[in-house]
Amino acid sequence: MFDRVFVANRATAARRVVRACEALGVETVAAYADIDSAAPHLAEATTTARLPGYLATDTYLNGARLIELAREAGCDALHPGYGFLAENASFARDVADAGLGFIGPDPGWIERLGDKTRSRAAMAEAGFPVHSGSDDLDDVEALVDAARRIGFPVLLKPAAGGGGIGMIRVDAETELANAFATARAQAMHAFGDDRVYLETWLAEPRHIEFQVVGDGDATVGVLERECSVQRRHQKVIEEAPAPGLDRTRLAEIEALAATALAGYDSIGTVETLYADGGFGFLEVNTRLQVEHGVTEEVTGVDLVEAQIRIAAGEKLGDVLPAAPEANGHAVEARIYAEDSRRMLPSTGRLTVYRPPRMTGLRVESGYSEGQWVTPYFDPLLAKVIGTGTTREQAIGRTLVGVKAFDIRGIDTNRALLERVLGREPFIAGRLHTGLLDDLL
Repeated sequence: MFDRVFVANRATAARRVVRACEALGVETVAAYADIDSAAPHLAEATTTARLPGYLATDTYLNGARLIELAREAGCDALHPGYGFLAENASFARDVADAGLGFIGPDPGWIERLGDKTRSRAAMAEAGFPVHSGSDDLDDVEALVDAARRIGFPVLLKPAAGGGGIGMIRVDAETELANAFATARAQAMHAFGDDRVYLETWLAEPRHIEFQVVGDGDATVGVLERECSVQRRHQKVIEEAPAPGLDRTRLAEIEALAATALAGYDSIGTVETLYADGGFGFLEVNTRLQVEHGVTEEVTGVDLVEAQIRIAAGEKLGDVLPAAPEANGHAVEARIYAEDSRRMLPSTGRLTVYRPPRMTGLRVESGYSEGQWVTPYFDPLLAKVIGTGTTREQAIGRTLVGVKAFDIRGIDTNRALLERVLGREPFIAGRLHTGLLDDLL
């Protein structure tokens, strides 16, 4: 096991990693930008390391500085959390080259699976279902041919990106040329790579993802998550297990996901879109997911501890001695610092910040009362996770938790969460990626 882990992240991600390390008896060094100097996880870590500056590029995206601080602090491993550099293969290599353990998969896996067209081809070759799409498109002629083959509407996507960034829906052939130029420019700006490809456009799909854990020799699935409630392709409410789907088919897809990632050496998530009775590959996330907590609540598997233990060299049979099984239901609502009218990030000082405490409720919070919320980083404040023996009970506890979370000084999306959690379509399980827009 590692002796001291450098936590190269902030807010909810950093606090979760610190807690997992503490449970394993591992010391932590928490990095922090100047604006995060009052973050609660700093008091919970063994010690801290200051990252001078306010912008992400100067702090949590400054890989060279993070590695330098980790070495100065006597760390033998680095945990990237989620976001920032968590899926950056070059950074993972630099961490290893510096003599530190990277708590995540081998950089080769990050590189292969981060390329969307390469990962689509690899998953299809492994027998995993894939929706209609194309390879990388070099010119408009190739784009037109692919779109005609797939059928309109189609979705132009960046090959090097993810998270819903840079996607453009195209409804007619006359729109292709302009969309192609725009998509390539956006991809280059966001990811430094202008390659794009096509996928079929799915009307009202469900977003279902499958958690996997591997040690380099064996890979197993650890249940699925329902992540269909989204805003601008960003998840807002997640749950486990996915309601209303055939459990036998879900188990088959989970097994296919584990088989397709044979040799994988960390935790990861295979994301799919479910439409018209079938699953189709979307992407693989080679990191800890924001929504990992719902899986932990219903399976009893601590995914962060598993990630750390595998990175330290432990085998899957020791980390997960028994096949994980679902017990009950969990629903997570993400509380964002957000202008409730314009749905834009809200900033200011948290004059009151009191997370609820009650039976069946888990709150993952990255902030504390008096702290400043700035425009420099992701607006996620906290995750409220309700757990129950039934889905209805889990929804109810999450709803009560959201209502009871006393936050003042800034705007949040709590009213939106209350609206969704209390509305009949969500309660009835009629879920799809456009549900949030329908309820607004």
